Amino acid sequence: MPSTTLVQEQTAASVASMLLEIQAIKLNTEKPFTWASGWKSPIYCDNRLSLSFPAIRTAIRDGLVQAIRANFPGAESVAGVATAGVPQGALVADVLQLPFVYVRPKPKDHGMENLIEGKVVKGQRVVVIEDLISTGGSSLKAVQALRDAGFEVLGMVSIFTYGFEVAVRNFQDANVPLVSLSDYSSLITYASSHDLISADQLISLKAWRVDPANWRAIS
Repeated sequence: MPSTTLVQEQTAASVASMLLEIQAIKLNTEKPFTWASGWKSPIYCDNRLSLSFPAIRTAIRDGLVQAIRANFPGAESVAGVATAGVPQGALVADVLQLPFVYVRPKPKDHGMENLIEGKVVKGQRVVVIEDLISTGGSSLKAVQALRDAGFEVLGMVSIFTYGFEVAVRNFQDANVPLVSLSDYSSLITYASSHDLISADQLISLKAWRVDPANWRAIS
């Protein structure tokens, strides 16, 4: 079991290339994107787009499966984080032939008012599937919901992480190992080596990664 946040070396470049190819990840240092937090960002990531491309969807699914087999071989079930982690988690659970549940951001306001959908088995060892890690706040909220319900959370596997230090600290503090198929550093390294970005853009992209709250676009 990994003791901290790890990136799968065998998938880091290939997953970055696929996400760039289908524009699930977009880079723009001149006209940045605005996140919900108010941050100006040179990167926009929507991994859900990969679900519309069967070959890439399958490659990501297989990468997640391999990451679980390598790092969490004792998994007895799979949990997806709503909403983007749900389809990927279901695909992974199907391959592994394991039970699947998913965690809502908040309980339903009707019916059984479930926070976790699917059969809750106390003591069951579960691996959580997430599509994207920024600070880790919402992902770790789902982990806490699973723990509160009685699951033993072995760790989390994500498609992509920005690799922020705050996320590393948050996962360490929560005692949750995180394994990601690719990350921001692998992405910009791939983009630079394939002439998808200029030298000036690379410098700007690296600067954002160090201090995203105070980063400024290239004018």
